[in-house]
Amino acid sequence: MTLQRKHILIGVAALAAAIAITLLMHSLGDAKARKVDESPRRVAPVVFVTRGPLENVITLTGEFRPFQQVDVHAKVSGYIRHIFVDVGDKVRTGQELAILEVPELNAQVAGAQADIARSKDAIRRAQSEIERAESTHQAYHAAYTRLKQASEERPGLVAEQELDDSMARDKETEAQIGSTRAALAESQNQLGMAKATLDRLSALQAYSHITAPFAGVVTKRYVDTGALISAGTSSETQSQPVVQLAEWSLFRLEIPVPESAVPMIHLGSIVQVHVLDLNRDFQGRVSRFADALNDETRTMHTEIDVENPQDTLTAGMYAEVKLALQGKKGALTVPVQAVVQEGNEHYVLALDNQNRVQKRNVELGEQTSTTVEIVHGLSEKDRVIGAGQSDYAIDEVVTPKLESAPAGASEGQTGERK
Repeated sequence: MTLQRKHILIGVAALAAAIAITLLMHSLGDAKARKVDESPRRVAPVVFVTRGPLENVITLTGEFRPFQQVDVHAKVSGYIRHIFVDVGDKVRTGQELAILEVPELNAQVAGAQADIARSKDAIRRAQSEIERAESTHQAYHAAYTRLKQASEERPGLVAEQELDDSMARDKETEAQIGSTRAALAESQNQLGMAKATLDRLSALQAYSHITAPFAGVVTKRYVDTGALISAGTSSETQSQPVVQLAEWSLFRLEIPVPESAVPMIHLGSIVQVHVLDLNRDFQGRVSRFADALNDETRTMHTEIDVENPQDTLTAGMYAEVKLALQGKKGALTVPVQAVVQEGNEHYVLALDNQNRVQKRNVELGEQTSTTVEIVHGLSEKDRVIGAGQSDYAIDEVVTPKLESAPAGASEGQTGERK
């Protein structure tokens, strides 16, 4: 083999090696490119931009109190003869709760009845005296009239002394009528006083029967049979009540309304009351409020009436009330977490049709604790990243994962469709 031929073979081999290396490098480059292109995309939590009602709602916690609750006292002192109720018993208005034994009061009533009978007898006697006095006066008046007429017709026939005596008896019997009539009036006054005394004592005697002032439930019983009860009107001693009675057919839910929400409180407004222990909702009505703020807490005492027809509620239970402060219909909204504040501007990270991340500046409107209104910058059904915006780069392609509404948000609060 000549030297020239050797050089040719070496050149061909070097060229073949160079081509092989070039092909190998291209193959490795394509594989690396395919590896990069086939790398998994990051998952991004996204939410839809929706249109619906927007409400700013605050949740207030209150405690149930009976609509009425009283300690039932006795108005007269005495011993408990019978007590008919105990704790937990339901009573109706006017139902007898206990009977007192008051012997001295019974004796006073009997004495007043005797005074009435005595006064009636005195009236009858006075009426008889009036009849007798009127008859006597008529006889003496007739005699005087005849004597006077005879004296006028025949002067000197009747002695002047006899005529004067007859006139005196006439006037005396006339005065006797007035006296007996005054005695009758006095007896009638005595009868009126005796009846008034009997009415007063009878009223006190009726108080020995202790009755329920309203329908409710006995929550406490303070005394037993035979206990001595002092009159509830006595200021010298601390009287002991018989029972405690509470009205449970209707409850008062007392809530402290903050100053910012006071203008939104209106009498008669219907609100939903959620009872935590029962995990149930009841309907309530705003029935009264203080119309003044507490200087220390800057809240207004407000009461909501909640009916309890099935005795489901119990005094002392806690409940939550949601009050709508402001509202807007047809608002374009997103969750608060989807909006990023940058200085005085706000923006969101939206996804285009190729799931590529884009930055969009937005103008905000009304805002609640979970939702914010978008005035400009987005359209309905746009997709935006709901959280962790700092983890994603502009123009990055991601895999969207639809997130649900924020925890604790209701339809009225977020405006999202279910």
